Amino acid sequence: MRNHTIVYPGTFDPIHNGHVDLVERAANLFDKVVIGVADSARKQPLFSTQERIDLVRQSLAHLDNIEVKGFSGLSIRFVEDQGSQCVLRGIRTTADFEFEYQLANMNRAMNPVFESIFLTPTNDFSYISSTLVREIASMKGDVEDFVPPVVLAALKAKFMVSAGS
Repeated sequence: MRNHTIVYPGTFDPIHNGHVDLVERAANLFDKVVIGVADSARKQPLFSTQERIDLVRQSLAHLDNIEVKGFSGLSIRFVEDQGSQCVLRGIRTTADFEFEYQLANMNRAMNPVFESIFLTPTNDFSYISSTLVREIASMKGDVEDFVPPVVLAALKAKFMVSAGS
């Protein structure tokens, strides 16, 4: 069975240029890319789920074959709910690979036809992570080269409010 839809789940707190790169490339390979923004309350995200959904939508507005949805629970169930059996995962480091390899095998154990597609970011984005972006921005560092303009504005607003409190 050919998969026309791939699902890219994550917290995207916030979405950064590495994420955008992976989605753009997946959009060239698949008819549809569904970006699943995980609720992830246990991670205590900087942005609410709705804020993250909005930032992802705005950051990827230039693509016409994407959909952005929020979800909670197991990502494999979210992927299945989208009518797909294919998940997109980004790998930057060998540590990422080890975790993603284990996760891919666990997902396949739960659903034997489930496939994980791994993409590596372009070299320009291989070192970017949401954690580093949040940390740099929280210390008033310049993250302009790492995030879409809408995310930069949201980070500045978030930390201006925090600094004044």
